[in-house]
Amino acid sequence: MPVDNSVRDTKRGHIVGVIETAKLQAKDTAKTTESVRQSLPLGQILPGDCIEAMRSLPDNSVDCVFADPPYNLQLGGDLNRPDGSHVDAVTDEWDRFDSFRVYDDFTRGWLTEARRVLKPDGSLWVIGSYHNIFRVGAILQDLGFWILNDIVWRKTNPMPNFKGTRFTNAHETLIWASQGEKARYHFNYRAMKTLNDELQMRSDWVLPICSGGERLKENGKKAHPTQKPEALLYRVLLATTEAGDVVLDPFFGTGTTGAVAKRLGREWIGCERESFYRGVAEKRIEKELPLDESALKTMQSRKAAPRVAFGALVENGLIPPGTKVFDKKRRWIATVRADGSLDHKGQTGSIHGLGKDLQGAPSCNGWTFWHYEAGGEIQPVDAARQLYLLANED
Repeated sequence: MPVDNSVRDTKRGHIVGVIETAKLQAKDTAKTTESVRQSLPLGQILPGDCIEAMRSLPDNSVDCVFADPPYNLQLGGDLNRPDGSHVDAVTDEWDRFDSFRVYDDFTRGWLTEARRVLKPDGSLWVIGSYHNIFRVGAILQDLGFWILNDIVWRKTNPMPNFKGTRFTNAHETLIWASQGEKARYHFNYRAMKTLNDELQMRSDWVLPICSGGERLKENGKKAHPTQKPEALLYRVLLATTEAGDVVLDPFFGTGTTGAVAKRLGREWIGCERESFYRGVAEKRIEKELPLDESALKTMQSRKAAPRVAFGALVENGLIPPGTKVFDKKRRWIATVRADGSLDHKGQTGSIHGLGKDLQGAPSCNGWTFWHYEAGGEIQPVDAARQLYLLANED
């Protein structure tokens, strides 16, 4: 039967047209994204009320929002230790609200703006105590945010309950949320596991409160009563952002978020109404030095990592031909061949196929099933893949 070239050419032309249209749309999207980014006040602290300040930012323009809002502690009068000495507690005007309704209205206002400026795949972080975090959590859920985790920050050196009338308040809670139940979000799972000595990072983080040389002081007094430790922000930003991402802090204070963001190669925007805090933050961040680009590379999760053939590790000498690989219990030992296949007593196959056949299983992840010895240590062949990815990262 003769081939109808006109039909074939029409189909080919249609496919080419679709591809070209997609390319143009991608270019337009990239231009729009870059245009929005150029309009952002990166590396700046916006003065005044945070809600008004955020209204000046474009929609869908930031990758992460970290918020440390007023806790509405409702502290009344002075707080003293048993020896009569004064305790530096939070008694500032910015933490006072006339009622829960007023606080809720304020919370709804800034969360609404945070939701507007956050990208569809962005992350929201809010930290608080028992005074406010449950109200904040309910409101952000009402607005459509989807809670991914609540993180308990366990303080190794909390302030005691001096009156002895309650338990020592030894933790604060962080809420990590996405834009919605079906929304994509960014999580550097592999980096968190590496940070935690190859164990899954848990939702209870044991960190000291800010003290010693890290605690900022002006004229011998604390510059801010609730300054957060840099280690806390380090973990938050490393977990849910990448180098170059834009981080917004609506309650900037003395600039912990900005300082850590700069160090980790992230862009930042702050909002702060108190001029004193802005001055302290600006001086602090100016002294901060960003890490070298090579130091910012992190271990990638297997889901996010580019596809790498086992043969690439073989031909690059990371796992050379002749290497003995084995399962964790050493039930099977196989030899790596020049083409990246494995040989176990004449039975051959890929790292996945041979592992599946030997176990009689429906499938097998060869990257985690097979192990090898390197430098006196036994590790999965996936460790070599991670080294390959780091060495070949753009």
